[in-house]
Amino acid sequence: MKYILLSLLYMSSLFAIISIPDTAQNECYSNSTKIECSQTKDTFFPQDAHYKINPPSYRDNGDGTVSDNVTRLMWSKEVDDKKLSLEEATTKARGMNLAGYSDWRVPSVKELYSLMDFRGYTGFSRGRGSMNDAPSNAIPYINTDYFDFKYGAKNERYIDAQWLSSTEYVSTTMGNMQTLFGVNFADGRIKGYGYKRVGSTQSRKKFYVRYVRGTTRYGKNRFEDNYNETLTDNSTNLMWTKVDSKKGMSWKNALEYANNLEHAGYSDWRLPNIKELQYIVDYSRSPDTTSSPAISPLFKLSSITNENGQRDYPYYWSSTTHQDGPNRYTNASYISFGRAIGKMRGTVMDVHGAGAQRSDPKVGSQKFHGPQGDALRSNNYVLCVRGGNIEQNQNEEDFSKYPYRLNIQENSSESSSSMQRPDERFNQRPEHRRGPPPRPRFY
Repeated sequence: MKYILLSLLYMSSLFAIISIPDTAQNECYSNSTKIECSQTKDTFFPQDAHYKINPPSYRDNGDGTVSDNVTRLMWSKEVDDKKLSLEEATTKARGMNLAGYSDWRVPSVKELYSLMDFRGYTGFSRGRGSMNDAPSNAIPYINTDYFDFKYGAKNERYIDAQWLSSTEYVSTTMGNMQTLFGVNFADGRIKGYGYKRVGSTQSRKKFYVRYVRGTTRYGKNRFEDNYNETLTDNSTNLMWTKVDSKKGMSWKNALEYANNLEHAGYSDWRLPNIKELQYIVDYSRSPDTTSSPAISPLFKLSSITNENGQRDYPYYWSSTTHQDGPNRYTNASYISFGRAIGKMRGTVMDVHGAGAQRSDPKVGSQKFHGPQGDALRSNNYVLCVRGGNIEQNQNEEDFSKYPYRLNIQENSSESSSSMQRPDERFNQRPEHRRGPPPRPRFY
């Protein structure tokens, strides 16, 4: 009898519902400005901040670890002393005995992305300054009330704060580079980073590392076809449209499309937030290796011809605004289920991998932009979602108090400090934090 009960408990734990932590975005935006989070069906309704879905909740255990009360994962609190390769980080994890636990590992990209906090801002200074210096108005995309954080290491750009995942891209980027997915908590993106040439044994790219332990079920989808043009992910109990919008549209129109959709007898569809959308990526698939998008083949996604003339798959909008650069509210986050296209040294290619999370202007024209020449499209496709532990966001939080403590380590291996956030932080002219001398950008 005892054996049967233990078996039942084990089986129930295998099929328990996974909660995807909310993005924590708590303000609403138009195409270019901050707006009131009206609860009526006005323009730009509903977007990310209209809902709280599994609000992030952490516990500092006081022993160098932080527990995530939503995902039930335990994390190392500190920033690793130096950037490491995947091989180095894996070896270190095997030898760790932090807080009495010895089962630490390098997180998957989905586990790592669960920590992303979209109250972050890449920051911008209109004054002169190098890319090595973090603007004083920058806010990391991770809750520094609980987690230590570093901007780019000495002699790097301040946004070179990529954290390592164990998820390798099944294809290549940057013209035949083996690629690892990393999460950038300085600029709010997931990218595949080419770290060594195919056939080489030497890593050219290293990462900060945050280690994890606990359940290995987070990020593993269990899709079921409902045979009504919808799919249910039994791992999260979220229902998805099986077929996409079949055309691209602006971010505003995407919000309206999802809100007005009546499909399979349901009228409570919405545009997913970016963490819900990223959760359904299948990182074992790509256009170049499986001739498919990076998502379960149960979905029926549209195909497009990309900027390089290849058969490919679209970018998909989320309801989450991405605060980045001088025009803080003009971009929204998307997932690229096809190649994450860019233009490097005049050549159009997959620069960041299928499954990347970047952002596009909410309105605009097609062009290439940024260090890796990201292909901007602005008219992106839509998958809709319904369900989840949803509550309306009543905007009761005092926004001026987040984060309460900017726990940012100096980007020098010789010293570190924790900086208390000044009250006047958002009222002063942006200046630059002290940083090291410049170096060429890493491509």
